[in-house]
Amino acid sequence: MTTALWIAATVIGFAVTVKASSEAVDDATELARGSRLPPFFIGMTLLALGTDLPEMANSVAASFTDNGDVNVGDSIGSTTTQLTLVFGLLPFIVAGTISLGERRSPQSRGQQTTAWITALALLAVALLLADDHIGRLDASLLILSWFDGSRLVYRDNRTDPQLALGEKASGRLRFAGRLLVALVLIGAGATLAVRGMTELAELWGVPEFIIAFFGASVGTSLPELVVAITALRRGEASLAIGDVLGSSFADATLSISIGPLLFPTAIDGGLAIKGALVAAGAAIVVALLLGRGGEHDRRSGAILLVIYAAAWPI
Repeated sequence: MTTALWIAATVIGFAVTVKASSEAVDDATELARGSRLPPFFIGMTLLALGTDLPEMANSVAASFTDNGDVNVGDSIGSTTTQLTLVFGLLPFIVAGTISLGERRSPQSRGQQTTAWITALALLAVALLLADDHIGRLDASLLILSWFDGSRLVYRDNRTDPQLALGEKASGRLRFAGRLLVALVLIGAGATLAVRGMTELAELWGVPEFIIAFFGASVGTSLPELVVAITALRRGEASLAIGDVLGSSFADATLSISIGPLLFPTAIDGGLAIKGALVAAGAAIVVALLLGRGGEHDRRSGAILLVIYAAAWPI
């Protein structure tokens, strides 16, 4: 009965987090109306940060309770899940082919740059976590890398046609209040999910990192999948790809570090290094696929799904 209780707590916690994240993305988008930026860059920053809120909330909750492996496992696992499982599923769910833009176009350069800097960030994670600890200096370096990486992506993507988000929304105070409520619910849901995962890990004798890498990462990656599908159905391929790639980059930098910046924690460095190297390998494959330009179809999607499946035995 105890096992069923903690499974229910984990599922409910993630359900609340995912639902509240969806509301937060909608409210944040309304607050951002009136700005004009390339669609890929909006997906890579605004949408990605919104859909990455579950991982960030999990990072803070896990670090606060000294469950560093739950934070690191979920963040690195989410990077792998989004680059392979989520990105690989999209051609099978929507349309069959997704435009990546012409080779060496601003859109293509922005996408490929994001994949490459994600791979570099993950290699940095492997190096920083080798001492079985993630502290404030490690976290600060990773957060700074997100800002610097975003600047590089904007440089490559800034000449892409801009996306108008429309007129500034009225009732901005109302949207800000709703956003605040959503953020509180995200934090509460993530806290409940982390407690459920740590209890299950203890009951089953499985490392917290493994449960977070394969279990929590799927739950916290649902917002990216939903947002990407919605964007594709609206004909906004750049927004969809920007969200998936941007969320992966945010997971490898902001998500993994936001909790330890406040609450440094010990982690299993051996598992963290293995997970980071697997995720870096996935990012390199994605960068090479994106470098071709053209289309992301079911063949390239199948390659990514095979890579995700290979992560399990590794």
